[in-house]
Amino acid sequence: MTLTPSGAATAAGGVGLFLLGMMLMTDGLKLAGGSALRAILGRWTSTPLRGVLLGTLITATLQSSSAVTVALIGFVNAGLLDLAQAVGVIYGSNVGTTMTGWLVSLVGLKIDVEAVALPCIGVGMVLRMIRGSAPGSGVGQALAGFGVFFLGISVLRQGFSGLATGGGLVAPAAQEGTFWLLAAGGVALTFLLQSSSAALALVLTATAGGVLSLGAGAAVVIGANVGTTTTAVLAVLGATSNARRVAAAHVTFNLLTGVLALLLLPALLPVLRWLHGVQHWESTAVLALFHTAFNVAGVLLMWPLTRPLLRFLQGRFRTAEEDEAIPRHLDYTVVSTPSLAVNALVLELGRVGTIARRMAEKALGPRPQTAELDADSTALQRLVVAVGEFAGALRRGDLPPQVADALPDVLRVSQYYASVAELSVALAARRRDLEPVADPELHTALERFAAEAAGAMDTAEPWDPAYSLRDAEQRLEHLDADYHRLKDRLLRAGSDGVLAPARLVRQLDQLSEVRRLAEQAAKGARYLHALAAVAAQAREPATVPSSE
Repeated sequence: MTLTPSGAATAAGGVGLFLLGMMLMTDGLKLAGGSALRAILGRWTSTPLRGVLLGTLITATLQSSSAVTVALIGFVNAGLLDLAQAVGVIYGSNVGTTMTGWLVSLVGLKIDVEAVALPCIGVGMVLRMIRGSAPGSGVGQALAGFGVFFLGISVLRQGFSGLATGGGLVAPAAQEGTFWLLAAGGVALTFLLQSSSAALALVLTATAGGVLSLGAGAAVVIGANVGTTTTAVLAVLGATSNARRVAAAHVTFNLLTGVLALLLLPALLPVLRWLHGVQHWESTAVLALFHTAFNVAGVLLMWPLTRPLLRFLQGRFRTAEEDEAIPRHLDYTVVSTPSLAVNALVLELGRVGTIARRMAEKALGPRPQTAELDADSTALQRLVVAVGEFAGALRRGDLPPQVADALPDVLRVSQYYASVAELSVALAARRRDLEPVADPELHTALERFAAEAAGAMDTAEPWDPAYSLRDAEQRLEHLDADYHRLKDRLLRAGSDGVLAPARLVRQLDQLSEVRRLAEQAAKGARYLHALAAVAAQAREPATVPSSE
């Protein structure tokens, strides 16, 4: 027999109901416990094993590995989770998503749908309307989705009921000779439905209805398991490098697990048939067991490979900002040689200063780009942390007096440059949001002051052979005098009504930030210049660091 048009329409409606039920159930559970999900993922992934267990539990509860994966990518994007934590949860989510197969097999195809699903829909929607936007409404929505979920399975079963139980659409021998092609079909099906759970339910009901043989159903289940990675790939378009690494880890796990399962399927097929024919297991239960078994096997396979995988991924999807944030001179093997270690610190601080001055010049420019400044700020902050950790390791050793006396200045320089970065980001945001003053002369004076501060950055380069502490101090004194004169002009403009009080306050804050920016950069240069002299005395002159 063949699938009739009415049967095809019924099956399509069943898929739609199933997807609707999954959406309602997943969204309802996230509404009811979304904040708890964020807290749990953030706090309970301290070890890889806990991450696997947590990923299994959450995905089995939400019935959506895609929702968990997208949430993971969001947390990694925000810096709330690192790559190692996320990978453990990914492993577990693939095991947890197999719960859908067990629900379909042990409950969905055996219960009286009208006796369970319809009351769930009714009670759930009443609770959803009564509770409004409260978390309890999420419980009602999830309950209604649970009912629609099983209603969709029932409709799917009806759609396939017109097929011959033994033959299906394609002869079993032909189906089982094209495992790789069937797996590719499972990938495509999951991509189209954007839900591996929906694809799995479709495969299980098709197998129960005779459309697919047991081996063919197993191959499509493998493909559906691989196809769920498409959601993660779509979610990381335009995301951070770490988020892309999470998606790559997800693809790697599912792809390797799928290949392993396909290679072993011919050998495992007799076992699956034995469970179905001799032990009288339902075909759906056999496929659910197979789905769980090869995902657990995938975790066991990937567990010893996790560290190499993390190292591999850390070297991929790198951005220029991440490369710049990697210390180039802080080699811990030289900590035992203080003269080399202090020279390394000076060189790394030179890189920090280069980034800080670049940020200041961008903030003082005509069109400051906050996105570029945020990337520079992230790189600078990471280098500052690395400098502090290296200095701490050096401090624990037996140091010559000149090196020991210089270490506080190392931290002082890093903090001056960190302040430059912070002020640059704040100043750029203020200048972007603040409209130019209406008075042309006052506007010109403000722009001239910003240009003067930007020019002061040229004298804040301690690696320049022409650097002169006296010239830098004189430049700063002139800037300070101009600051006070311009401040008086702003106050007079406020008292004359040229500037509104709120605008006056914001303009004074901006003027102060420009002045502090130049001061902090000059102080950092002064102390770094002195540190370079210490390094020269301890060993040899520090060379000019690359600004690339």
